[in-house]
Amino acid sequence: MAVPISGFSKKTKQQKIDWLTSTYLANDPTASLTLQKYWNSDAQLQKLHDDFIENTISNYYLPLGVAPNFLINGELLTIPMVIEESSVVAAASNAAKFWLERGGFKAEVISTQKNGQVHFNFFGKEGDITSFFTEIKPTLIESLATLQKSMQKRGGGLLDITLINSSEALEGYYQLHCTFETLDAMGANFINSCLEQLAKTFEAEAHKYTPFITANQFPEIALSILSNYVPECLVRAHVSCPVADLATNNIDGATFAKKFVRAVNIAKTEPRRAVTHNKGIMNGVDAVILATGNDFRAVEAGVHAYAAKEGRYTSLTDARIENDIFTFSIELPLALGTVGGLTTLHPLVKFAFSLLQKPNAQQLMKIVAVAGLAQNFAALRSLVTTGIQKGHMKMHLMNILNQLEATTSEKEKAVIYFTTNPISHSSVVSFIDTLRA
Repeated sequence: MAVPISGFSKKTKQQKIDWLTSTYLANDPTASLTLQKYWNSDAQLQKLHDDFIENTISNYYLPLGVAPNFLINGELLTIPMVIEESSVVAAASNAAKFWLERGGFKAEVISTQKNGQVHFNFFGKEGDITSFFTEIKPTLIESLATLQKSMQKRGGGLLDITLINSSEALEGYYQLHCTFETLDAMGANFINSCLEQLAKTFEAEAHKYTPFITANQFPEIALSILSNYVPECLVRAHVSCPVADLATNNIDGATFAKKFVRAVNIAKTEPRRAVTHNKGIMNGVDAVILATGNDFRAVEAGVHAYAAKEGRYTSLTDARIENDIFTFSIELPLALGTVGGLTTLHPLVKFAFSLLQKPNAQQLMKIVAVAGLAQNFAALRSLVTTGIQKGHMKMHLMNILNQLEATTSEKEKAVIYFTTNPISHSSVVSFIDTLRA
């Protein structure tokens, strides 16, 4: 039975691996060998990776793919995508090619505000805390002078502070709601540093405020933290074309458009469908977020909150037909950075930004939104025509063949055979077994 270990983080990488293999893996020599196979042969580059997080024992590889032919606001881009799901990059590429011939994608940034809160408890008179905040607000702002100096030089910084009384929802609960502009930085460290300084100043000044002293009721800081819900940091993207231009070999444009709009409206109406619908969008969004070294968990949390902003979870995309023009659009809250964090450290992130022609944060917002819209278009196009599994299983075929350790010759024969035959795990196993018999 395993026992707790102390000082684990202070051990060397090899010592950590030795402890893991002896404690949990029965000293299996292949376990250590597998980890070492994924170390970079460049010791200095490996050290860089080791320092990204604590207790690093190896590198975990995901494929870095590219989707070409994305025409965005008149600029042709190839988008880097990091993801393990087999059909995502192919779907994005197909959608990009489809819209390349129909005017491409249009995208615009609506707003770029980020926010954070100092959450605090106060059980005294509302009038006292309101008067105190009005009096102390200039002092709060002034307390950030040193922290904001560099950010303000670039045109960013704190935008405003407001007092919010949330005591009806939770007794004694108030917050200082703070808005920020962080330009090309995602801004998490900057915002959190500002919020913690505001909290210190707020609490210190409160203990000098006569009405609080008289009533012996002082505000108490609960926590200070940025919010990953950023509905004021918003980007919109869309595609449009005459309905007739949507025609393919198998379906006329009008029928396709009608089916497509209906599919989106189902996702708007039914939360169970909306979750899967939006997951498909995030296939594209997260893949670009990962490739550019941004925080996909923060983006995921904020995006799904935005999908439920009206009190009911619904589709992030919209489709409509007006005057024989088909329009498909998306609106997403995206707090992204092109400086700071891994953006200037990870060599492949640097490569991704170079490939994207070194976008600023607003340009990256547009690219990510377009990737999400393209992914959703590809999925819905499949759903209302051939069905989702045909394309997905075609890409999944290679994964199954690799699991079976198929040879090059076996793979070639399998690809030909399954071009016209249904793909399933059992059917691929049976086919390979027949070849080997």
